[in-house]
Amino acid sequence: MLLKSLRSLFTVLLLPLVLAMGLGLTTSAYAVDEQTSQQMANTSDAELWKAVKSGDKGYTTAKGVETGVMINVSAIEGTNVKNDYLTPVMALAVCGVFGAFLIFYLVNGPSKLSHGFSGKMVLRWTKADLWIHWVMALSCLALIFTGLNIMLGKHVLQPYVGTGIWGSLIYGSKTIHDYAGPLFIVAWAICVVKWMPLQTFKLYDLKWFLVVGGYINFGPFKGKHPDSGFANAGEKMWFWTLTLFGLFIGVSGIMLVMPGLELPREASMAALLVHGLSAIIIIAFTIVHIWMATVLSEGGMECMKSGYCDENWAVQHHNLWYDEIKENGTLTYRD
Repeated sequence: MLLKSLRSLFTVLLLPLVLAMGLGLTTSAYAVDEQTSQQMANTSDAELWKAVKSGDKGYTTAKGVETGVMINVSAIEGTNVKNDYLTPVMALAVCGVFGAFLIFYLVNGPSKLSHGFSGKMVLRWTKADLWIHWVMALSCLALIFTGLNIMLGKHVLQPYVGTGIWGSLIYGSKTIHDYAGPLFIVAWAICVVKWMPLQTFKLYDLKWFLVVGGYINFGPFKGKHPDSGFANAGEKMWFWTLTLFGLFIGVSGIMLVMPGLELPREASMAALLVHGLSAIIIIAFTIVHIWMATVLSEGGMECMKSGYCDENWAVQHHNLWYDEIKENGTLTYRD
């Protein structure tokens, strides 16, 4: 009887303790399993995110070029190059080149005709040449101004205009840019084919560079008018720059606006960088060309307005060409 009572007492006292210990062991084991699972999940997430950031390809049911790549590393790097280098260089090219020629003009003044205007106008460009020039010039200027807004507008204009105005400006710039591009490419191609025979470099072109084309009005260079054919050395340099980088900008532009090409993002980013770099070079040379053809050269703008130039202008700036057409009988005066 006593033994039976002790057994009952033992059961009453120890059973809760045994149950508590068992429950504790189970909870502890569960906590360890949960911690291990969390660590494994964290490791898996870290590896997955590392793979995503490195540009690894995953699986997706979407169809298309590189749809399995969530983050394109080269595209991010290309964007950084554009923002950190091309954008500030473009701003520097515009302000620097324009500012340099403005200072030169204020100090030096225009290149005057040594013997003044003769009043006799000599045929230099045909009507077809004028059309090609102005179609290419106007489309090029449209591309330059809209391109500058696309590249620099967010830094120069966006902070000072409303959201609606900025949205309209950037949308309009993009639309005009896309439509002016094909027009420029066609005019550029005709220009290259038609004018290339006149743009070969000659030995006398070196002297043109040495005396800065005769545009200096002071010091030892004053009054120096170097020999020049139909195109002077500066015009030839502009032509070949436009030919080469116009090709780059045209091909890269087509790659950027033709989604049907389905190019890899690396190719699209490369096209964007080539497009931007080519634009910087063409913009800089365009500013030089406009300055030298207008305010820096007395009588120069008339050539592209009517196709005729003053005879004294032809003798001073393109003497070898003038002598040639005079000798072969193709010299034509305006009635």
